[in-house]
Order: sequence, then structure tokens, then C-alpha cells
Amino acid sequence: MKKILIIGAGISGLYLANLLEKNGNYDYKILEKKKVFNLQEGYGVQLSVNGVKLLNEIGFRQIAIHDINYPRNINFYNSKNLKLISKIEISKFNNNQNFYTTIKRSILFNFLLKNIPKEKIILNTDIESIDQNDQFKINIKNNVSEISDYLVICDGVFSSSREMVLKQIKSIKFHNSVAIRGNLKNIENNDVSLYLGPNFHFVTYPVNQSNEANFISIIAEKNLEKIKNGNKNIIIKEFIDILSKNSVFNFKDNLENISIYPIFVSSKFDKPKNKKIFLSGDALYAFPPSFAQGASQSIDSAYEVFKNLEGISDNYYESREEKIKQIKSRSEFNHFAFQVSNPITIFFRDIALKFLSKNNSFLEGYLGKVYK
Repeated sequence: MKKILIIGAGISGLYLANLLEKNGNYDYKILEKKKVFNLQEGYGVQLSVNGVKLLNEIGFRQIAIHDINYPRNINFYNSKNLKLISKIEISKFNNNQNFYTTIKRSILFNFLLKNIPKEKIILNTDIESIDQNDQFKINIKNNVSEISDYLVICDGVFSSSREMVLKQIKSIKFHNSVAIRGNLKNIENNDVSLYLGPNFHFVTYPVNQSNEANFISIIAEKNLEKIKNGNKNIIIKEFIDILSKNSVFNFKDNLENISIYPIFVSSKFDKPKNKKIFLSGDALYAFPPSFAQGASQSIDSAYEVFKNLEGISDNYYESREEKIKQIKSRSEFNHFAFQVSNPITIFFRDIALKFLSKNNSFLEGYLGKVYK
């Protein structure tokens, strides 16, 4: 029986563990640095059809309808006056029981944890080093170690275990932008709504059937030290003021549980020489968050790891590199298009949006190739 060690209990690591548990032919453990899971978080996540299709293989349809939302459209608005620019009928990409879904991150995590035996997850693991021989030896603080035949690293954009096996610092860079995240109340629109402004954009969407909604804004900011070392409450107020001055959206009365974080992305694609090491999710590659594929690509990469472990495929990194190029180009283009500030560029951007949102050939190539 193959022994698998998964480092990181995020979406990617937990989804892979579900596949291994369902299969029953693997001896696996998850090593997680956190002492406890935060299973009450109200922030949301978007799952496109490609991610939902894979989640349905482990019983995602069992989640109560009350706890999820199926948006029909992505609506594009001018942030200043909230005027609708155009919309894309996102539900046209749904197939069988695979629906574009928005959900609380905590609900998704509870679902992913449900079928994994507690003894399979080792919390509070501080990995000191990783030895690579015929097997892997993971050396953990307090003279504890774990042995495995395969190693799957899923511990995020700042993965230290990734640096240990590649023997190099991960190639990441500050994306000259920050994310403001929060929960919305008094929102009755069931769709994904995207508000475009100068040097920022923000997105809202329901996460269940109780009018609870997620809010996230991506704002241009080049001063990383300001975000890392400044007073978080003062900085949040400063950015909310920027949004308020450029939009009639009611932030003050509707937005709560606000947090802020700088955005980091991968600057190049790296892969280990050892074919028994798999990097997955953000540990493999982190995208700009303007194509809403973070969660779905974490699931997709974990599924590809499983196929390689099963011997169904043997080209994991070649396959992921091609997919990464596809997602990266779309994410970067979206980020640029959503945040243009020149009035003339905005005018032509909006005309293009109106045309392209109704062009089935474009939508099939731009979205369909990813979602299917």
C-alpha cells in the first residue's frame, strides 16, 4: 500500500485526502501547521463548473441547498453610478448536476473534513526538514518524524516545505495590489456582481439562501511595507474611503468583518526533479485573483495528483504548466481590464464588454475551455 504524506490542509490537500479515503488503497496522513481549524469563517468562495464537477465525485451534492447559491449571471457595473454595463449568463456553462456555485468557505471546509478520519490529520506540525532518499522522511519539531513513499505539498503560496524540497526560495512577487475582504448584509441579488472602478474593482455574491453575501475588492497599491507594518484598522479605513469616494455603493452600512491582505503571485513555474513529489494548489502556482479560479484550480490540481498516483496519467507537471498558462493569461488580462482608469480606455473597454458578453464564440473560448 502506497504511503502518502500531504503537507497542508487547505482545499487542495483536503480534496486529495477525500479521493484517497474514498479509494481505500492508500495509507495517507495530512500534516497541518495550524493548531485548530477556523470553521466559522463567513467569507465566500466561487466554484466554477470545472471545480464542482470534481467535488461531485466525493458527494458535494449532499450539501443542503440552503447553504449554497447558484448564480445565473456575472453582472458588470460602473462602480461610480452602479449602472449595468453588461452581463454574462454564467449558467449556460452548467451541465448535468454541475452548477456554478458560490458558498461560504467554512461550509466547503466542513464538507471536505467530514469524511476524513480525525487520526489522519496531524495538527500543529512544525516541519524542520525533509530528507529525500528511497522514501521521504519529514522531520517535525520535538524529534518526531513521518515516512512516506510520495509527498504532496499543498501548504500555500508561502510554502516552506516547497523551499525545502526544491532547495530554493519560492519565486513569488507582490502584485502591487491588496485585497479587502468582508461580509455583506442587505444584499438580495443572487448573481455575481462585479463593479469596475479606476485602479480597483470589487465583487459581491450571495453565499447561501439567507441573503448573506461575500465582498472582495482588489485595489492597486505599490507600498507593501505600508500594508505589512501599518495599523490595520487605519489602513482598512483608508481603502474603504477610496472605494466610497469612487462609488455610490453603501459600504458603511452593509460591510462587516473586514480584513485586508497583500496579494502575492508566482513569478515563474518551478517543479521538483523527484517525480514522487507533487506541488498542488498555491504551493504550485498562485494566480492574480481576477478570474475566480483559485479554489477550482486547487481542486483540479489535486485531482491530477490523484490520477498520477493511480497510474492513469504520468505527465502531472506538463499538464499543470499548460493549464497555468491558460489561467494566468486570463487572470492578468481581467485584472488590467477591470481597473483601467483612463476615461477613453474605459469607454472602449465598456463597448468591448457589451459585445464580448454576447459573443458565444468568445465566451466558449475564454470561459468554456476552462470550465469544461
